[in-house]
Amino acid sequence: MHRMILPICLLLGACAPGMHNEMPSRAATRHEITMPPMKSFSAPRPIPPQRSNRDIQRDFLDLSFQLESGRVLQHLSRFEGPITVQVTGHPPTTLIPDLTRLLHRLRTEAGIDISRVSGDNANITIEAVSRDDIRRHLPKAACFVVPNISRLSQYRRARNSRQTDWSQLRQREKIAIFVPSDSSPQEVRDCLHEELAQALGPLNDLYRLTDSVYNDDNVHAVLTGFDMLILRAYYAPELHSGMSRRQVEARLPGILSRLHPGGDHVAPHFVDRTPRAWIDAIQTALGPGSRPNQRRLAANDALRIAISAGWSDHRRAFSHFALGRLTQASNPEYAQQQFVTAEQFYKRTPGTELHQAFSAAQLAAHAISRGRGEDALALLGSHQATAERHENAALLATLMMLRAEALDLTGRTTEAQSIRLDSLGWARYGYGADWAVRAKLREVTALSPLKGPNG
Repeated sequence: MHRMILPICLLLGACAPGMHNEMPSRAATRHEITMPPMKSFSAPRPIPPQRSNRDIQRDFLDLSFQLESGRVLQHLSRFEGPITVQVTGHPPTTLIPDLTRLLHRLRTEAGIDISRVSGDNANITIEAVSRDDIRRHLPKAACFVVPNISRLSQYRRARNSRQTDWSQLRQREKIAIFVPSDSSPQEVRDCLHEELAQALGPLNDLYRLTDSVYNDDNVHAVLTGFDMLILRAYYAPELHSGMSRRQVEARLPGILSRLHPGGDHVAPHFVDRTPRAWIDAIQTALGPGSRPNQRRLAANDALRIAISAGWSDHRRAFSHFALGRLTQASNPEYAQQQFVTAEQFYKRTPGTELHQAFSAAQLAAHAISRGRGEDALALLGSHQATAERHENAALLATLMMLRAEALDLTGRTTEAQSIRLDSLGWARYGYGADWAVRAKLREVTALSPLKGPNG
């Protein structure tokens, strides 16, 4: 699926495990001064899940016993015993450090016995290949994960066989993850997080989740506190490969009480299921392969379904947001109304601080284009800290660039220049190549009436 639905990389995923082409994947991105050194994030600061254990139990079961296509899985499958990971292909320089950080988190936060090794006998092989190589096999994916093979060259022959059918697995022993060697550092890292999470644990995605990478809106780029809890429960000693849904369901309350005792004292808030029609509409609107008019019609369909369902959560907000993105060029005032409405629904939904940061960028960009610097600064608020906590360098860089333009509009040029320069180190991680960083800087700079075509 096309993952560039914001100028700051708000992602729409395509993790579709299963038979034939149902492989867990991360959606593909359209790619279209002297740079300071690339910046990177330090110690992770995941936010612990705040929900009821009864809600988390339902989430666990729906994530673990169903594929994204809707097919039901009869058995829990996982690795048994220590898990080894190897890297092959042509990994970019940032891949190994990012993988090392991720494996450390999986050991310490999820309690999984996992380590990187050299050699050809690892349980999980991460092969770094070109984006073109990946898209020749799965045109809509930027990265994906497959069971029972270890090389991309083996995939075409095995893709329509029982060998790569996730529903046939009762225990995981060998899995391959294919990531791009020529994408931005953030794109590669995001692929590592999402695909390794699915190689280890649940294969489904749920749009109803606000705090998880197991969600096709791809708002979250790295594994969250919720995700680590799900993985810790997935590898709890009370469970084992081959268990049925009923068997797992019987043991989950005790597991969650042990791992997340505070969740026993939170009232459940059962969010209704997301209808397939809304998912299809969103994927048509924001995914590749559709004409502009088809995208707008699909976005309108998604909003109609959200309204008919009576939603007032992040899915309703996302429907407005998608429509705003797709009408921004043709009807900017209408698009702005959609962004404002999206922001209103996000603010009503707990746990959507990161979502609000994305919509704030759209609202601030509009304010800057109208010369309202103080309004833009107010809209940007503390979202920069949110982007940093959630380790989204592309979003962080864009918010900083927007802040710099807003400061220029208010006459604070020295402060603006300092922030703009600081943003470039994050942009190098978020957007990759220097030309992509400069293009993003030009895009944001052109918003200002002081510097745009008529400025």
